[in-house]
Amino acid sequence: MLNGTKQFITNIGLDNASLVLIAATVANPEQGDIISTFIVPKDAPGFKLGKRYQKMAWHASATHEVILADCRIPKDYLLGDPDRGFAQHLAVLETGRISIAAMAVGVAQACLDESLKYARGRRQFGQPIFNFQAVQFKLADMALAIELARNQYLKAAWLKDQGRRHAFEASAAKLYASEMVEKVASDAVQIHGGYGYMEEYPVSRYYKSVKLLQIVEGTSEVQRMVIARSLAGSSRR
Repeated sequence: MLNGTKQFITNIGLDNASLVLIAATVANPEQGDIISTFIVPKDAPGFKLGKRYQKMAWHASATHEVILADCRIPKDYLLGDPDRGFAQHLAVLETGRISIAAMAVGVAQACLDESLKYARGRRQFGQPIFNFQAVQFKLADMALAIELARNQYLKAAWLKDQGRRHAFEASAAKLYASEMVEKVASDAVQIHGGYGYMEEYPVSRYYKSVKLLQIVEGTSEVQRMVIARSLAGSSRR
């Protein structure tokens, strides 16, 4: 029997989403409290969807609260070893952080592409604004930051594929890329001027959407904690 609530569950409100993974604290007389992972179907007795959150962006992704009130599931819905729940979720987080870094790089590249197109087509004082050094410097900084972030997440992904430790690299990639894309998106809006604030231009949507990448799969502050602990324990390799 499971009891509790969990906020910000992604896409569980969709018709084709039939189950959710729940990490729950379980009392163990021998080991004390342990964290276990359970598969919970949406039609399980005691399972209830809470409110749907209204977000500033990412409207196509439905985000709900999940409520478990004396939710009963069979024992064989336990996923893996009962005392490995926390480790299971940490392993998923490392992969998720690489994915978020890759997503950030993709959005940043889109911002750069749109900014280049606009700068070449927008004319002021008889010439494209791309010719102005202030615009060129912004574009150059954007391209450099994107390339560094791309290399970092590819390194983290390669280490994972090789079966090597990659907690430091995954957190570093996620931290750098998620903060990089916010700056790149801001510069993209700035290059577009007033048009960058209009919804008809893609960069306005990119700018609103990227903040979430500093929050999901562990906030920027959490990534800094992981990186610091890796340095303290010399566990990067």
